[in-house]
Amino acid sequence: MTTKVPELFGSMVFNDEVMKERLPKDIYKALHKTMDEGLHLQLDLANVVAAAMKDWAVEKGATHYTHWFQPMTGVTAEKHDSFISPEPGGKVIMEFSGKELVKGEPDASSFPSGGLRATFEARGYTAWDPTAYAFIKDDTLCIPTAFCSYSGEALDKKTPLLRSMQALDKQAMRVLRLFGNEDVKRVNTTVGPEQEYFLIDEKMYEKRPDLIYTGRTLFGAKPPKGQELEDHYFGTINPRVSAYMKDLDEELWKLGVYAKTKHNEVAPAQHELAPVFTTTNIATDHNQLTMEMMKTVAERHGMTCLLHEKPFEGINGSGKHNNWSISTDTGVNLLEPGATPSQNAQFLLFMTAVIKAVDDYQELLRVSVASAGNDHRLGANEAPPAIISIFLGDEMTEVLESIEKGLDYHDKEKTLMSIGAIVLPHIPKDTTDRNRTSPFAFTGNKFEFRSLGSAASISGPNVVLNTIVAESLSQFADELEKAEDFDQALTELLRREIKAHKRIIFNGNGYGEEWIEEAKRRGLSNLRSTVDALPVFVSKKSVDLFTKTVFTPSLR
Repeated sequence: MTTKVPELFGSMVFNDEVMKERLPKDIYKALHKTMDEGLHLQLDLANVVAAAMKDWAVEKGATHYTHWFQPMTGVTAEKHDSFISPEPGGKVIMEFSGKELVKGEPDASSFPSGGLRATFEARGYTAWDPTAYAFIKDDTLCIPTAFCSYSGEALDKKTPLLRSMQALDKQAMRVLRLFGNEDVKRVNTTVGPEQEYFLIDEKMYEKRPDLIYTGRTLFGAKPPKGQELEDHYFGTINPRVSAYMKDLDEELWKLGVYAKTKHNEVAPAQHELAPVFTTTNIATDHNQLTMEMMKTVAERHGMTCLLHEKPFEGINGSGKHNNWSISTDTGVNLLEPGATPSQNAQFLLFMTAVIKAVDDYQELLRVSVASAGNDHRLGANEAPPAIISIFLGDEMTEVLESIEKGLDYHDKEKTLMSIGAIVLPHIPKDTTDRNRTSPFAFTGNKFEFRSLGSAASISGPNVVLNTIVAESLSQFADELEKAEDFDQALTELLRREIKAHKRIIFNGNGYGEEWIEEAKRRGLSNLRSTVDALPVFVSKKSVDLFTKTVFTPSLR
């Protein structure tokens, strides 16, 4: 690679730097106000943005544009139109209007519409999402959009996600104001999704009908003893795979994807790519691009990329770890405990809101990751169980127990871990610990939701996470806003809610049979299959939750 990474990164993205350079100052400020405050984009403003976007894209070699959206199929969709417009004399010019930028009308008859495929129901609409940057892929300007039906019903993965983020923002702001925080103007959820995948030789792929027809392995046998390749995780990356990873990184960097970490995974031919976290909306777009690029780049290298979950017993499947947190526009992570978590009342309230949400809606979290392939993976010894529980670690568990019992807690100081050799540095010991067997684990300043399947969109699980935590915060705000003595009411609320929802906290071995029995005693759900889980979506409890903020009530 001759180009330096900082120069390469985002080179195919119409990002903030490009907008600042190419847009008039007043237009740039107006666009930012639209993005920051969630206002509607005026057509005259859109026309200026569209012209600048087209000029930039054409200079980069683009000939077409498309409204890039994410229907409920779980993959992305595109319909390409060229920039050409006829001129007298048999000539053409390159044009792109604000109307074309803001709105598209793709055929929706191929997608679920909730009704019969009559003519008027077959029409769909795409609407530009100005909070996500446009980018160039395959000589086409891709404009991230939401997708809805003729009647205005959401038909995509983006619209519910944006609504859920908006819902959490609203309720989190209510809570922050109660703590006297007047500086924060917006609260966002952030995600860093780790993506696992398999790479196999294209020639071997073509010999396997199960791979061709289903995208995953359907049969196999345990390897002979001594040939299990269990050292694959820490083994040297194969040169051919390394060349693929280098190519993949460069393609993703061009598109502004924060690809950070790459390594082998546990199973033979299994690998992982992990990005730096960003806002949930952008992270979802980036993860869709990552999965697409993984497959495209693999073809260049004579390989096939498989995003399937667990194939059969004895072989690890692929999943995603959804590292989720809540951050303010001032740069504060609301799930950061600080040096003295027991004294950090704001953190404790947000932590308790998450615990309550996961306990109240554990079944929804399970169904958000349900699929036939993932069912086979969940509960195996390299993936979390189907039972939803929260791992907090010893320190945080003790903090919450002290609040519940009304006892003083002395925050633990960081201790140094001695490795034994004089030349090696002493490493601060992590008081939060880790638990690889937990489906929902607190990892210091975020929660790692580890149950997602490899091929799935991360939108669904994050819609659920955002919505259920927003509901908890809403209930807390309703109660605390009426309180005459805020501090006393806060203490009583924390104590009550921790006691009510502590059953969901489990720091032990999630792989053991003992946990299944213990979870049953605690009254936790064990929805082992998609068939068991799907009815949760249409339960009154779920419908009431989602129609409150994310989805419109049924018209039937």
